[in-house]
Amino acid sequence: MAIVALAIAVSGCATADLPVASIPSGPVPAMPSAVSSLAAPLADPMPASASAAVTPGGYVSFCLRFPDQCETTPNAPTSIALTPQAWATLAKVNSDVNAAIWPEDDSRHYGRVEYWTIPSDGYGDCEDYALTKRKNLAGLGLPLSALRIAVVVTPSEVRHAVLTVVTDKGDFVLDNLTNDILPWDQTGFTWIERQAPGNAMAWVSLRPADRMLASTGDSMITGGTH
Repeated sequence: MAIVALAIAVSGCATADLPVASIPSGPVPAMPSAVSSLAAPLADPMPASASAAVTPGGYVSFCLRFPDQCETTPNAPTSIALTPQAWATLAKVNSDVNAAIWPEDDSRHYGRVEYWTIPSDGYGDCEDYALTKRKNLAGLGLPLSALRIAVVVTPSEVRHAVLTVVTDKGDFVLDNLTNDILPWDQTGFTWIERQAPGNAMAWVSLRPADRMLASTGDSMITGGTH
């Protein structure tokens, strides 16, 4: 447990293997996505957890600056119907945001370890991609309560954040590392925590003991950043 806690505490996001010197003046072009062109697949729902988690400090700060993105609407649906139109919307927003933001960590960008935001200058880290996708999808009519930020550890043992979408066909992941939208249990991530249903400020722990891994088997988690 101590090792897992260390991994969560270490700041940073997984990124594509892009040299710093190659940062362009314009947005990153979108990569083609095989999954995005297909009909929506089926996925399992993520296991529920009643264990409370401490809301990440970066998210609390974000909500103070973007209160409209953290509002809780009573009786709002906590999942969406994954119609072909909804799938196409998820795929477009995922690829569009991935193309619009160039990866840059908070320390270099803002001079601080953690700063969750919706970037306005075309640069951001994993939380910023996820928050931007969440905002754009909410603007298209999807309920915020079905769009939940999650904190994970990647197979390369790096702390990372993604957007999860809860649907009637299971839970899917929108990630800045790929334009493919994957079922949560096909990502290879160890799932640590995510936003709770029905309360934008509450988070639940996805217990490390559950070993929510996809095709990687059990592995020890250690700290690391990119």
